[in-house]
Amino acid sequence: MPISAAGSNPPDGARGFTLVELMVVIAIIGLASAVVMWAVPDPRGRVTDEAARFALRVKGAHDTAIVEARPVSLWVTSGGYGFDRRLAGNWTPIAEKPLRVTQWSDGTTAALGSSEARTRVTFDETGLADRAATVSLRRDGARADVQIDADGTVRVVG
Repeated sequence: MPISAAGSNPPDGARGFTLVELMVVIAIIGLASAVVMWAVPDPRGRVTDEAARFALRVKGAHDTAIVEARPVSLWVTSGGYGFDRRLAGNWTPIAEKPLRVTQWSDGTTAALGSSEARTRVTFDETGLADRAATVSLRRDGARADVQIDADGTVRVVG
């Protein structure tokens, strides 16, 4: 078959994609997008990761009380937590980054194990806590508990 002159139309059936071919490609793209969305982790992280971060900060407060030889307290509400140190007879909020006031991630709530709206645990100069406490974090049906023992031990359970 001779080559046609420039500008002439190609033979019938060679003009592009059929509607069925386009629909198949769109369906494949849609399925691939759905798989990617299911595989992408929650940007908030898991509730156990948040509990681990909280527990590490509580351990940092425990260590700060020992190093500075002054009481450090942790306060927890359903919306967040923070740390205070005892200076000149008054509780002063700690403003340094690892121990400053922090809000729970979106959707995370804290149950304090008591009817109080706010719980406070104080570490003395030796690292002992004035009382034991459990903070239960919940998000989207998942739960993780952070236990603070009277001896100053902090651990994540669940």
